[in-house]
Amino acid sequence: MSDGVAGKKQLFLGIDLGTSHTAVMSSRGKKFLLKSVVGYPKDVIGLKLLNRPYVVGDEAYDMRSYLDLRYPLQDGVLSEISDRDIEVARHLLTHVVQLTEPEAGESIAAVIGVPARASAGNKALLLKMAQEVVSTALVVSEPFMVGYGLDKLVNTIIVDIGAGTTDICALKGTVPGPEDQVTLTKAGNYVDERLQNALLERHPELQMNINVAREVKEQFSYVGMAPAPAVAEFRAAAKPVTCDVTEAVKVACESLMPDIIESIEVLLRSFQPEYQKTVLKNIVVAGGGSRIRGIGDYLREQLRPFGEAVVTCVGDPTFDGCRGALRLAEELPPQYWRQLGDVTGA
Repeated sequence: MSDGVAGKKQLFLGIDLGTSHTAVMSSRGKKFLLKSVVGYPKDVIGLKLLNRPYVVGDEAYDMRSYLDLRYPLQDGVLSEISDRDIEVARHLLTHVVQLTEPEAGESIAAVIGVPARASAGNKALLLKMAQEVVSTALVVSEPFMVGYGLDKLVNTIIVDIGAGTTDICALKGTVPGPEDQVTLTKAGNYVDERLQNALLERHPELQMNINVAREVKEQFSYVGMAPAPAVAEFRAAAKPVTCDVTEAVKVACESLMPDIIESIEVLLRSFQPEYQKTVLKNIVVAGGGSRIRGIGDYLREQLRPFGEAVVTCVGDPTFDGCRGALRLAEELPPQYWRQLGDVTGA
């Protein structure tokens, strides 16, 4: 917390707005993660049980049996389909800011991460909502936030694998432009769908939904060589059964790799030739996908034709993005934010 304009107290926020989860850090030391979901009662019974018009985050997910769950972020960006979608996103963003516990009369400055190639219209929609709950907001690409937080802003490629998108960014010591960034819609949710289908093809008797598939992925995800046989418990006709899921998990997780490798190659060629050897030794995997076992070794091997690659995974996939956003907010005065991206209130 610091003094803002005319001595007004200022709260800085770093917000990593994700399809599945939203991570937040504040200059007052508050840090939290919540599901990017809003729940509304399905009927009058749900309204009686909830005793509120809506609920946000993990609490909404836990009550999903009697709530209509709405995920306002599709493929990592705000939906622009209807007024209801905008209302859902507003409820999420308002709740997030309230959880940071701003003080009365305090100026709030937020840096918000979005997918690398989010449209201008989508950024404008997000900023329009942000200005209702914060004083100043800057929208920047999620991989740029990660790079800023790690002090890797030159000769680096960031691969940020989230739930809705995989964002890949070439950092060259300047604010990355559209030509320096790639957004792929094959990410964690895509793996969940591939895994669900693969398991049902092998075991059609299973009672399977996307939540079950996601739990299997989170427990066993890997690429390359299996670290150990993967055996999971399911339900079939309401009875517990166990199945070997090793090959299904491998196929689902590796379905992400070809597009990621191709995008890294394209961005690598965009660097000056004298820097490419250095860039190969500075490839960083971030986001939830960095938890996939063996992903560093897999990418390193696939990039071998270009030279010796060094691929590292971030230490804190949950908060590294919003930590970088908060650091940017605290280090760069809001009057300079327009040089970095789309801004409201500055």
